[in-house]
Amino acid sequence: MQYRSYGTIGGDQISALGFGCMRLPETQDGDDWRIDEDIAIPLLRDAAARGVNYFDTGYYYCHRNSEATVGRALAPIREQVLISTKLPMGEVRKTADYRRWLEQSLQILGTNYVDYYHFWALDQKTFDEKVIGLGLLDEARKAKDQGLIRHISFSFHDKAEVIRSIIDRGEIFETMLVQYNLLDRSNEEMIAYAAGKGLGVAAMGPVGGGRLAAPTRLGQKLTNRAALSTYELAFRFVLGNPNISCALSGMGSADMLQKNLAVANDETPLTADEWRQITESLEQLRRFSDLYCTGCAYCQPCPAAIDIPKIFGCYTDHNVYELHAYAQKQFADYLKNGGKTIQDCMQCGFCERKCPQHLQVRAQLERVQGVLEGIAIA
Repeated sequence: MQYRSYGTIGGDQISALGFGCMRLPETQDGDDWRIDEDIAIPLLRDAAARGVNYFDTGYYYCHRNSEATVGRALAPIREQVLISTKLPMGEVRKTADYRRWLEQSLQILGTNYVDYYHFWALDQKTFDEKVIGLGLLDEARKAKDQGLIRHISFSFHDKAEVIRSIIDRGEIFETMLVQYNLLDRSNEEMIAYAAGKGLGVAAMGPVGGGRLAAPTRLGQKLTNRAALSTYELAFRFVLGNPNISCALSGMGSADMLQKNLAVANDETPLTADEWRQITESLEQLRRFSDLYCTGCAYCQPCPAAIDIPKIFGCYTDHNVYELHAYAQKQFADYLKNGGKTIQDCMQCGFCERKCPQHLQVRAQLERVQGVLEGIAIA
């Protein structure tokens, strides 16, 4: 297992592969959901025995059962592992809620302290109104001084530029958990900014929520390694970023753990040159495809409520990345949820006037929709 410094502030050495505990195996009996601990506990302990030392859970994970199972699994080796959990910001109404939720998580986990306690899923509004507005940073400092948490962290779900504001105004943050993968590099600049400020950075979604798990020829297209699977390429890309300390993966089976360990244990990761080659090749693939939509969303809001970036994004997944099944499902779900299409177009031309790429948006929408519908039929 590779280990990396989790930033320069806290000083922990963290495994390159982190165990995301939101997809542990579950069973259902009516409305009652339970984690199958006969599978989950040995899985968690096996991961630890094979070098994984970072386990990330949260109150809502696995129908609110994840923290308890993680606590039971890791109790015998508590001092050998790093446990991360999160403050559910949606439940915070007053300052005292910080301590109340922290103590509840500690009780459920069966531990006297948590190594990394995250302000969960921050966006600008939540940060301004709750973290700053309710004085929660002071509560975090108190909890750390009292030994209830070792490190103050945040996870993030907003526009990338908001990260700078959170880090600069937060001052006391030591680590950050953000979305990052081969197909979603929107946070890349801010990941570098965070690392430059000394924060440890963990990446969630390294295989793009499963998109990059499907077999494709992407590895062959982007590297000189013809045998490199898309799944392996995705992990290697994330771990090849020098500003990333850990790739966090939700694992629910021994097979998934084994597959991830094989990548994380490889002592010949992508070189800096290979990583740059991938980024350049990926951009070239997109740029020279028959539809180069950057997803900037300048065409939004469409007067007819057509989600143009969404439809074009589905086509890019199909045409550029060869993620055919995923593209089909995303487009089908869009239609199922009432998504508007070219048939709803008002022919106002707003999208074409706004597009920085000067795309013939209406004609492309008609063509792309036909292709996506053809995939669905096939």
